[in-house]
Amino acid sequence: MRKKKEPQLNLLNLMPRNKIAQELEAIAHLLDANQDILDLVYCDLVKHRRKDTGRNGMTAEQVLRCAILKQYRELTYEELAFHLDDSRAFRSFARLDMGQYPSDSTLQENITAIDAETWEAVNRALLRFAAQQDIEKGRTVRVDSTVVESNIHHPTDSTLLTDGIRVITRLLQEGRSLDPAPRYTFVDHQRAAKKRGLRILNAKKDKVRLAAYRELLSLAHRVMGYALQAIAELKGFVGADLQQTITAHILLEQLENAVSLLKQVLDQTERRVIRGEKVPAGEKVVSFFECHTDVIVKGGRDTQYGHKVFLSGGRSGLILECTIERGNPADAGMLPSLLDRQRAIFQRPPRQLAADGGFASKENLRLAKGRGVKDVMFAKRRGLGVLDMVKSLWVYKKLRNFRAGIEANISRLKRAFGLDRCNWQGWPGFRQYVWSAVVSYNVLVLGMLLRAQ
Repeated sequence: MRKKKEPQLNLLNLMPRNKIAQELEAIAHLLDANQDILDLVYCDLVKHRRKDTGRNGMTAEQVLRCAILKQYRELTYEELAFHLDDSRAFRSFARLDMGQYPSDSTLQENITAIDAETWEAVNRALLRFAAQQDIEKGRTVRVDSTVVESNIHHPTDSTLLTDGIRVITRLLQEGRSLDPAPRYTFVDHQRAAKKRGLRILNAKKDKVRLAAYRELLSLAHRVMGYALQAIAELKGFVGADLQQTITAHILLEQLENAVSLLKQVLDQTERRVIRGEKVPAGEKVVSFFECHTDVIVKGGRDTQYGHKVFLSGGRSGLILECTIERGNPADAGMLPSLLDRQRAIFQRPPRQLAADGGFASKENLRLAKGRGVKDVMFAKRRGLGVLDMVKSLWVYKKLRNFRAGIEANISRLKRAFGLDRCNWQGWPGFRQYVWSAVVSYNVLVLGMLLRAQ
């Protein structure tokens, strides 16, 4: 049975008086003033199960507060479970009942049930509240982009080939446990693949490295042959019972996906290593586990592996909007959609816009002015005149200094809220993680601003 919140608070839920507890108390007051967001979380928690039967689960309020705690203190689920057991401040903030000690698996199941769209809706509800309290009107906005990394190791052709061999071999071994056992044969080449991978890593001569790559490619082709044989066998597989048949179909899908990825890795390795070609970033596979990962190069900096995130901030320090993109879109091409989303939040365009130099172009300046933005400041002019962008040099300098503040916002998100690297799985998990970090950041900023009033 699922509830939105516990109507009667425990008398022992008293906050300690240290700095962290005071911040949590400010967040708690903010959440209490926005009870409507519990409806959004509650809908996600009961989406795929009945809400009027079974034992009492965590309330929607407890799940939301635990999710904020996790991001606010950059905790793993195991650490969160420990602190909810051990810390009076954490238990009071999470509104846990006496004798209620959720396990790490319970916390993970409930927190990951909150969709990215729900987190976004929660953020918009908080922004509406901030506007009502005259804290953030969205009249002066600053935008910038950053990269949030996926939870993968640095991808090289040799490590990707080794990963492919390991993943397919593991699936073939799992298939052997089916009843009756499928009639396919395979050889475990994981040890040999690991040796070749280490030889490639430590090779000092190109000739030695190339020879090791050829041997590793040969092993990968053999393993792919075993997988194709297994796929043909599993397509017509009928197990001893329904569960065995279902397991076989799941294995079949996983094998087909792994073979498809390994084919791409074989192709890009042969093109790049054997034939000396340059493979475009959009055609590369960089992980067998986080397949959604993009190759991002920003300016002349190091290559990053994850997704590009566009953030809009206001004078209050709140993050007004967050857009997570696939691929590696240019900043300049994203400004129109960022302005559209900004208008959707506040029902009007911002009066002043300060943007990073990557957004600068004559077309973007014309578009922003046409949509009602009075002053548009790009950190790099790129041939644009100051008076074409803003009404005076003084305004340009003020907006330029204001724009620099979003760098601090991004730094805090990455340093204190875990936005530097996403450790949740899959594309939906990536979006959930980013939005949960943004909302956790916003509730702390907004809570402390309300406390200071």
